[in-house]
Amino acid sequence: MNMVCKGILAGASGLAALFLTQMPVWAGSDAERIAEMQKTGGCPRCDLRLAELRFMNFEGGDFSRANLREADMKEAVLPQTNFMRADFRRTEAERADFRGSDFSDASMRSVDLEKASLRDATLAGADLRDADLNASIIAGAVFDGADLRHAMLVRAVGPGSSFAGAKLDGANLERIDLQNASFKNARLRDAKLDRARAVNADFSGADLSGVRFVSADLSGANLTNTDFEGALLRNTRLVGADLTGAANLDQDRILNACGDDTTKLPRGITLMTCSE
Repeated sequence: MNMVCKGILAGASGLAALFLTQMPVWAGSDAERIAEMQKTGGCPRCDLRLAELRFMNFEGGDFSRANLREADMKEAVLPQTNFMRADFRRTEAERADFRGSDFSDASMRSVDLEKASLRDATLAGADLRDADLNASIIAGAVFDGADLRHAMLVRAVGPGSSFAGAKLDGANLERIDLQNASFKNARLRDAKLDRARAVNADFSGADLSGVRFVSADLSGANLTNTDFEGALLRNTRLVGADLTGAANLDQDRILNACGDDTTKLPRGITLMTCSE
């Protein structure tokens, strides 16, 4: 073997060693791994694929850029934890407690967060396509710029949450609590918000084309400069809502929706008056 080949192989070996140093693969049992992570305060850049981390419990850890793909994190208690850019694809985290944790730019496609607590968590820029967030607690959580296309948020509890600039095409938000939430400039094409409670929510500038607002409460909502192309408003409550500048509203698709004298509507659109 000539000296050039030997040099190339030596360089490749060095790079491989460096990569392994940056992404450690833990040995031993999962119980041992959990104990070690609790002792060291996390495991940034670690390879924890398929790990059994159920019930892991400590606060303020660092798992930034960790690979937690398909790990079992059911009922883990990890508040105030750094998961920035971590890989949570198809991770099972039902009923987990991630209050105040940071998932910015994390890869979370098809993650299972049913009944998990994400109160005041940050998920800005995260990929949450096809995620299960049914019955999750997302009050005060920030999803700005996140991709939630076809995500499930049925019966989620999210007052004060923010989805500014997020993509929610085809998402299911039926019976969600969105009081004082923000969807400013978000895209919700063909999303379902049947029986959603979005009192005082901000949808200004949002793309609401094809959205279903059946039996939804949008009292006091900011719906200015929105696009309602193909949207359905049936039995929708719009008391005090502001639809100034809303485009493509179809009177034929506004069925038994109601408002009051404080509701602001585009020219040509009428509503029945809500009963008390």
